[in-house]
Formats: sequence, structure tokens, C-alpha cells
Amino acid sequence: MPYIDVFNGDADGLCALQQLRLSHPVDSTLITGVKRDIALLERVSGTADSQVTVLDISLDKNRTALVDLLAAGARVQYFDHHYHGEIPEHPHLETHLDATSNRGTSLLVDDYLGGRFRAWAVVGTFGDNFDDQARAAASTLRVSDEDLERLRWLGIYLNYNGYGATVADLHIPPDELFRRIRPYAEPLEFIARDEAFARLEAGYGEDMARGADLAPDLDTGACALYVLPAAPWARRVSGVLANQLATAAPQRAHALLTRLDGGGYVVSVRAPLANRTGADTLCRQFATGGGRQAAAGINHLAEEDYGRFVEAFSAAYC
Repeated sequence: MPYIDVFNGDADGLCALQQLRLSHPVDSTLITGVKRDIALLERVSGTADSQVTVLDISLDKNRTALVDLLAAGARVQYFDHHYHGEIPEHPHLETHLDATSNRGTSLLVDDYLGGRFRAWAVVGTFGDNFDDQARAAASTLRVSDEDLERLRWLGIYLNYNGYGATVADLHIPPDELFRRIRPYAEPLEFIARDEAFARLEAGYGEDMARGADLAPDLDTGACALYVLPAAPWARRVSGVLANQLATAAPQRAHALLTRLDGGGYVVSVRAPLANRTGADTLCRQFATGGGRQAAAGINHLAEEDYGRFVEAFSAAYC
């Protein structure tokens, strides 16, 4: 049976797939991309009698392609924590979906596997900025505080690597990064043995140093909005910078708008960590928006919609 793995190119998608493939090692076709490239099921073909595993991309954004795959004879196993809307009914569709605000896809897979590879679930959960949930999951592991901090940084770096307008913006393509991770049952071994960790660490440090110089274009105390330039470093740093700002000010909502070379913006929104709701509802008001309650985004916000976004963001949080 041909296997096809379709996964978000961020930390949560990578670590969710890593757990599954450690549990059930098979040779599979990998379909992934930058973090915001989520309409991935459209790229799946030749699926009659195939097993398609889908991880960390919204069912709502892939509904038509999913229905087509099932009609073509594929069997689909779907894990995700984003807004999913109505779930198609089909005997060959198995879903593990939870759109609540505090659980990522890595934890859904961890539940499915009974915690067999929990260290990787902890990494993915840290990467998705669910620090409390990551630490709670890690409490069952025998790791020192120092090693737990290493797992946290690995999650942050894997997540950071997923941000960009195209794969060319990234330090390591997500499919290559997964192949490098795959041999390691323990993430601490990956950190120690693969130079990818040091490579991502260096890139993260350089990009975040540039981001530290940014001043908000809007700051009411309850919310803050930043506009980043049209540059590869800004596209790479937008999501993790939004997470860092959210962690530093848990009562405040944040929006980061990164200018695109062709005009318009890509948007990252973080609800206050003290009230992880509303980000997905806000972003779905715009054509290319989506995400989850705590963190969402808009893949392309037109220049003429800037004012409308500021009004909607302010109404939701400011």
C-alpha cells in the first residue's frame, strides 16, 4: 500500500509525524511546505488504495480535496487542532480533531500513541507556544531542567524554520528537516548529533536581534500591532517573534504584519495568553485567513484592507 504523509512544515507538524513514523515506520511520499502553505491536499495525486496521513492542517481549508481523495479510493487518517467545520462522513476517514485553544497536533498524536514518544510531543508543543502544556506532558519524562530547556529551544527553532513566503526563505526545507529528524527516537540525540540544531540556533539569533529593534505602530496596552519590512529575515521571524511578544505580555494581544514584495502583508495574530480566544474568528474575516483560537494568520492581506484589519483587530482586543 502506498503511503503519503501530508504535514505542516512547522514544529507541530514535524513532531506529530515523527511520533507516528517512529511507531509505524514506512517509506512514504512527503508533502509539506512553509508553515502557511496549508492547502496541501490539493497536491496529492494517484491515491487509489493509498494511505494518506494528514497532520496539522485545517480540514476546513482542505475539505474539497479531502472529499475528492476519499472518492478516489484513498484511506485518510487526519490529526489536527485548527478550525475544522463540518467533518465529512466516510468509512475510510479516521479523524482526531480538537480545536480547543490549548492542545496542538503533537499532543493529539501523543494521546493516540499512548505517550510512546512523548519527548517529541513535548518539542512540538513547545514549538506551538503551549509552554504550560509542554511542561505538563514532560512531567512524566525523566529529563533534567537543563534538558527540558534544550527541548524547548528545539521546538522554537523547528517552528521558526517553518516561516517564510516560500521554501527558499527557510534555512532547511521541511521535508529535508523531517528526514534528518527521523532516525532519532530521542530529540536530545538529534540536538547532540545533527548540525541542523546549531544552524537553526544561529539563524534564529541573528533574525531575532533584528526584530528586537522594532517599535509598534499601534500600542494601547491591551493590544499591539507591528509592521515588518519585506525581507527574508522578517518573514522568517514573524511567527516566533509574535510568540515571544505574547509570552512577555500575556494580557496583551499582538498582530505582526510583514510586508510582501508584491504588495500587501502576511499577518500573524496572537490572542492574549491569559485569554486564548478569538484569533481564528478575527482572521477568518479575511479571504486567506485561518488558524486556531489562540494563534491565527492571514496569508495575504491586501494594502486596501489594512485599515479594515486594524479596525477588526482593535474591536476584538483593544
